[in-house]
Amino acid sequence: MEHSQLTLRDPAPLLDRTLREWGGQGALWIFGYGSLLWRREFVTDAESPAQVYGWHRAFRMRSRVNRGTPAQPGLVFALMAGGSCRGAVFRVPAARAEGELRLLWEREMPTGVYDPRWLPCRTPRGPVNALAFTLRHDSPGHTGRLADAQMRHILDHARGRYGTTLDYLRETAMELRRRGIRDREVERLLLLAKD
Repeated sequence: MEHSQLTLRDPAPLLDRTLREWGGQGALWIFGYGSLLWRREFVTDAESPAQVYGWHRAFRMRSRVNRGTPAQPGLVFALMAGGSCRGAVFRVPAARAEGELRLLWEREMPTGVYDPRWLPCRTPRGPVNALAFTLRHDSPGHTGRLADAQMRHILDHARGRYGTTLDYLRETAMELRRRGIRDREVERLLLLAKD
């Protein structure tokens, strides 16, 4: 779908729904699998390695604000159905949760493209129900599988308010390695960018 045909969703009702689902009782857990691993920008009082099943990390979401523009969309990671994903969960204290979630929404949901959902995450200390930013296959923000030439073009040219798509990919790769997480597709994309 061309960027001119993109239908944006108002992120405010999605935030209201997420706050209702959380309910304001106890801490708020957030699952990080991409930039939230290395650039959280929200207050936490604990974190743990975590894995979700039924979802995988995919570099298939258009970014027209944070890592690209409408004229040259970039890419960011999303959680998509199928497989599994290793990352981390971050606990936001209950007293700070609503305010921190509102700030996170401004960053992650400026166009309402993600589908926020609560996912069961396995951690070394037991299961945690955490908020995750997922993407449907039929979302207008989903690129589908890109040819390597298209991917190279995006990695070479896309830049948004937080920097380039390539820098985003590199930072995520470095943080995954630091955490002992091996993601073959992330490593393949890094090699493609070096060609």
